[in-house]
Amino acid sequence: MKILFFTHYFPPEVNAPASRTSEMCKRWVRAGHTVQVITGAPNAPDGVLYPGYKNRLTQTETIDGIRVTRVWTFLAANKGTLLRMTNYLSYMVTAFLRSLFVARPDVIVATSPQLFCGFAGWLASVFRRTRLVLESRDMFAESITTLTSVKEGRLIRWIRKLEFFLYRRGDKLVTVGPGYKRKLVAGGVPESHIEIITNGVDREVFDPATDGAPTRATYGLGDAYVVTYAGTIGMAHGLKVVLDAAEILEREPGNDVVFLIVGEGAEREDLEREAAARGLSSVRFLGKIPKAAMPGLLAASDSCLVHLRKAPLYTSVLPSKIFEMAHMQKPIILGVTGDAADVVREAGCGICIEPGDAVELVAAVRRLRSEPETAKAMGHAGWEYVAANYDRDVLARKYLDLLTGIVGRGR
Repeated sequence: MKILFFTHYFPPEVNAPASRTSEMCKRWVRAGHTVQVITGAPNAPDGVLYPGYKNRLTQTETIDGIRVTRVWTFLAANKGTLLRMTNYLSYMVTAFLRSLFVARPDVIVATSPQLFCGFAGWLASVFRRTRLVLESRDMFAESITTLTSVKEGRLIRWIRKLEFFLYRRGDKLVTVGPGYKRKLVAGGVPESHIEIITNGVDREVFDPATDGAPTRATYGLGDAYVVTYAGTIGMAHGLKVVLDAAEILEREPGNDVVFLIVGEGAEREDLEREAAARGLSSVRFLGKIPKAAMPGLLAASDSCLVHLRKAPLYTSVLPSKIFEMAHMQKPIILGVTGDAADVVREAGCGICIEPGDAVELVAAVRRLRSEPETAKAMGHAGWEYVAANYDRDVLARKYLDLLTGIVGRGR
């Protein structure tokens, strides 16, 4: 097959959508298919171009056998509403126009949100008269009301109508968890139109035998008990709870707990300033690190934190970092309610806390710190559960079978 994939994010960006898309596409290439990706110049989450890239009208490179075409977009950081919308809309226009000049694909895949990436794929499928699979990793209108000052009203109702108009297009709608499927069905998308293909872990890359000693030495961690948060540091993540927990622990004599906050995002600078103002020596901000360094970082950690603000939107989320951390045999402290908590409890791979509750976070850290055998058992349970249910190779084959079946039906 010739597969054309529209995605707003792609490596060297290291967020979850970039990783999901690249991991799927490179496995499809290995299976003998031709994959072309249309994306933008890498700049997330700060809106600053990565070294070696320019924001040209179009530029092409090959990554892991994938032909990657990057189109011009209006660059904007992942904060604020107007500038981000301009970024999204500019991608929709330039990506669609570029798609008119590539070899005609057998099937188009477009991942949303952002919603307008999905519209670029839909328009391309109409003009190129080819099959379309849409992918929904979040609820766009609900995200806006949760993360911005925009409230429910005429604008949001209009955006929601556009969203569900799009989701009913194409041959299949792929989503990443059962919670999203429930919301899509409630919004009028036929259940038979939806396929769940979750995120997962590359088990060769995230090897629990990885030696964490070099990373501990690099960051001067010594014998500290290390709790790591790795990912976007944004409005959705509510990481002020880490500062509150660190403040409680630092009052205790002999505290050896260190919190590592790894990544970039709209909230990083504010959190770093606040940590400095409070004099918190146990919270360290490492910034953005390459994806290849992530296994070493997790290996150097004693436990890992996954956290989101408490909001109805996040009850459907299955953060992909859960699978990587669990496969590295690290106990997880999970501050997310809903489907993610169900997975952690079913796997027995961590402790669930109330989002935003620093006291519960401290209690979870203390328990894992003082009960190493319990922590080790949780780590092993997580490894077994992820290996059985969230292997990226298996998920990529499932996705490929879906595409093959759609193409097999003819145009």
